[in-house]
Amino acid sequence: MERTFVMFKPDCLERGLLGRILSRFEEKGLRLVAMKMLRVTPSLARQHYAEHASKPFYPSLEEFITASPVVATVLEGPEVIRVVREMLGATSGLKALAGTIRGDYSSSRQMNLVHASDSPESATREIDIYFLPAELLAWDPSLACWFQAPSEV
Repeated sequence: MERTFVMFKPDCLERGLLGRILSRFEEKGLRLVAMKMLRVTPSLARQHYAEHASKPFYPSLEEFITASPVVATVLEGPEVIRVVREMLGATSGLKALAGTIRGDYSSSRQMNLVHASDSPESATREIDIYFLPAELLAWDPSLACWFQAPSEV
């Protein structure tokens, strides 16, 4: 099983889409192993977006991500990093295909509702920024056997 970090951004919460979008991941059979609501501080934003901190667009990114609460989660499942990113669609909601989360709910590049890790390395780094090891709760839902055949797990 692979894990990924998924953040429901301020626009997602402000628009009341958290439950609707989270349910899409659950319906896909992905397992929620950690979740918390928090306010991203400027310091936390710089840590999370370290690779963008020196870019000209960073100030507006920090202003956006600190504007309202976010919900940080960790999802688990087979190939979960790829699966989540495909479910999200292109970064810009204007370019995302219908049927993807951004294609259905976003019309912006920055206000694109959800952040998701793009590699195993970034997933590990981002999970470690937002969660202590004890906050990750491994569990096997009783219906897990109905999402993948035993040979696929």
